[in-house]
Amino acid sequence: MKIPVFSFALVAALGLGAPAARAQHAQWASKLVGVSSQKSEGKAAYSPEQVLGAPNALPLGQINDKAWIPKKEGRDEFIEVRFARSVLAQQITVVENFNPGAVTKIELIDTKGVHHEVYTNDNPGPLPDAYRTLEVKIAPAKPAYRTIGAVVHLNTAKVEGVNQLDAIGVADVTQTMVKKDFKAPDADAAGVARFDSSLVNLGPSVNSPYVDTHPVISPDGRTLYFARQNHPGNTGGKNDPQDVWFSTLQSASAKAWGPAKNMGGPVNTAGFPNGLASVSANGQRLLLLGHYTPEGLIPKGPSTSEHRPGGWSQPANVDIEDFYNNDDEHADYFLATSGKALLLAVQRTDGLGEQDLYVSFPKPSPPGQPVTWTRPRNLGPNVNTKKADFAPFLAPDEKTLYFASEGRGGYGKSDIFYSKRLDDTWTNWSPPRNLGSVVNSPDFDAYYTVSAAGDDAYLVSTRNGMAGSKDIFRIALAPAFKPEAVTLVRGQVLDAATKKPVKAIIHYENLLTGEEIGTAESDPTDGSYTIVLPSGVQYGYRAEAANYIAENANLDVTARDKYSEQTQDLFMVPFAVGQTVKLNNIFFQQSKYYLRTNSYPELARLVRIMRDYPTVEIKIGGHTDNQGDPALNLKLSLDRVNEVKKYIISKGITPSRITTEGYGSEKPVASNDQEDTRALNRRVEFTITKK
Repeated sequence: MKIPVFSFALVAALGLGAPAARAQHAQWASKLVGVSSQKSEGKAAYSPEQVLGAPNALPLGQINDKAWIPKKEGRDEFIEVRFARSVLAQQITVVENFNPGAVTKIELIDTKGVHHEVYTNDNPGPLPDAYRTLEVKIAPAKPAYRTIGAVVHLNTAKVEGVNQLDAIGVADVTQTMVKKDFKAPDADAAGVARFDSSLVNLGPSVNSPYVDTHPVISPDGRTLYFARQNHPGNTGGKNDPQDVWFSTLQSASAKAWGPAKNMGGPVNTAGFPNGLASVSANGQRLLLLGHYTPEGLIPKGPSTSEHRPGGWSQPANVDIEDFYNNDDEHADYFLATSGKALLLAVQRTDGLGEQDLYVSFPKPSPPGQPVTWTRPRNLGPNVNTKKADFAPFLAPDEKTLYFASEGRGGYGKSDIFYSKRLDDTWTNWSPPRNLGSVVNSPDFDAYYTVSAAGDDAYLVSTRNGMAGSKDIFRIALAPAFKPEAVTLVRGQVLDAATKKPVKAIIHYENLLTGEEIGTAESDPTDGSYTIVLPSGVQYGYRAEAANYIAENANLDVTARDKYSEQTQDLFMVPFAVGQTVKLNNIFFQQSKYYLRTNSYPELARLVRIMRDYPTVEIKIGGHTDNQGDPALNLKLSLDRVNEVKKYIISKGITPSRITTEGYGSEKPVASNDQEDTRALNRRVEFTITKK
């Protein structure tokens, strides 16, 4: 029999460590002798035969069918193997590719069949890492016996969930058989998620003896929407297949939810399976399952409903180019918090098999016209499989995707996975990671949703549900496995003169690139708005409404690594002669008049106003704080506004339409006593002098 050596070619292919000096120094198990239990019979997936040969259960940190899973949880699970040739063993290596910490004892077997105990662990238990390469050095350095086999014992009852071993090897040197950095570059991202708690049933306020499913948490974490099936309180009573219900958070500290309420019409319609797919950042727009027609609900795509003073609007169909679904009974949708991406779980001829995940993008449309969406783009084989991939949820960071899959193995029929979007193609994703045994089970687990804060996740499971039904559960996610940090910004859109609320569209953009990141709407009743800004960017945001000019705001969250909330009102200046508009997103080098590149989006907006209204004339005024020489401040303020005028003229605007004036520190709008308020005095603004 050929000796299974760990060749350099395989090392390079797997990204593992090179063998010591000569290949024959290290060898991996070649024969299975005995095993306490096994998940699969014969040499199938997860069988003990998967331990034989070199490590191959990659990527690490998730369940893999190329590694052994014991069938049951016990105090003395074991696996016994033989090597192709005897060796004066100085080291034994056990690769625990998933959920490590259960190994209690390792024995080497010599050529006479005598067992030599070389490793003991009296306190097995879960480890902080998602996988481990357990390397045991053997004393004395030159053993008196030759090793022909090994037995690895495990107490899997001490490490909850599935335990896996990928490989067992010996070497006649003390150099490592596998690199010390066998872990993936980002152990947290590559490993299985560790959670701060077990699953917590949300209790009778939310759950019922009936099926409660498809939870959707609002980005602010204060409202939980879900679907309830065949409940007496549904619009059509017990015979109504499904209605949308909701619950509001009563106590953030206690994480207590109020009694669930039926959303009623027009969202719910008697006799049809109504469902909610996602909710906008401010909670004022819903994405619903199906098209609402006079004949009833039809499965031809999603719909949207907006909250108005009188309640929710009649759902309007979402128009997606070349939309079709070969399986009308199964479809999921999710609208990204930014409003810039629509995820679909549908079955199409260009898919990999059953349901696949797709993405569609909004097409440019005139103001006030319904948005139409591009032809769905398949997320690709990094995410999709030949079986059903469904229930997509894109975290507010716009990168972290959670979804359910029946095609990746795991604990049951469907497990929940997560993956990171690596670029803007939407087809390049990190390898999906199983969320592990705390979240997934042999039962049905799906519909995972996370608030903007990322502290808690909500999902559906059949485990310990009321009256054995599907229920909604909460789980606290450890910080290392939360989505990337975001900042939730709340405020009102107000008339700058009257301070009355204004209904407007809020746009937020990357101030360095000018790229629009997302849009939102203010509430027509009180002008309130909510947007979610992923970290790593300096943002500018503004409101747009007819007959108004917005004063832009900005927020730099480049270095924020934790969830935060901020309040920022947005002011709208009436488009009238004599009105003054602050240009908050124009930036200069300190004590100089050179424009910074992050000023260009604001300047481009001003140029657009001048082009759209060719008769408008403006005066640009510059202001400083009171620090330093007043004469120098006056000159600096004039130099700065002249630089702004120069830029606008370079874009084709007639010079005679623009006048400039520098005021230095003469017209403060805030106290100069502290830096925070002094900053408000350093400003550029323009006044409409002719309309």
